[in-house]
Amino acid sequence: MEPNIKEVANRIKALREDMDFTFEEMAAATNRSAQEYERQENGEQDLSFTFLYKCAEKLGVDVIELLTGENPHLSGYSLIRADAGLSIKRRAGFEYLHKAPHFKNKLAEPFLVTAPYLEEEQDAPIHLSKHAGQELDYILSGRMRFAYEDHVEELAAGDTLLYDSGRGHGMVAIGGEPCVFLAIVLKPQQDCIS
Repeated sequence: MEPNIKEVANRIKALREDMDFTFEEMAAATNRSAQEYERQENGEQDLSFTFLYKCAEKLGVDVIELLTGENPHLSGYSLIRADAGLSIKRRAGFEYLHKAPHFKNKLAEPFLVTAPYLEEEQDAPIHLSKHAGQELDYILSGRMRFAYEDHVEELAAGDTLLYDSGRGHGMVAIGGEPCVFLAIVLKPQQDCIS
């Protein structure tokens, strides 16, 4: 299942209007200009997971509610089979498969990520993003170049990263093939529900 960008954008808009937030307030919460925010809310630009996460945080809902229109409802356990999950397109070519979309009150967001090998990214600076909390990435196959502010590391299958995701970080697949990894986004302590 892959969310429709226009439907997701409409959910964000409806919630923003219901809560009487201005474009400027949402833009500040998502680290965008009011014009950039408005284009995303209108479905004119791709919605990155970081953008969606920050919108959900400001609007007081689970990010899955923005993506699907449904509240997560499982509380005991969640089982998602090998190739199943909620597909999220985060940036060109990257595939994020959310592995527990229906589990409510999550302390973490688990994703199976496939980063494509793109020749044009090999010598270019790595785009850095930020989101609150921590992230754990476990490389399943392929190789990755990981940038953390001005540090760069190369990783292979079996390697594990844990980092403060509130600081600039990014990655690209290297070695001529996609890199597949398990990414677990851990929410900040104040956002955790006991």
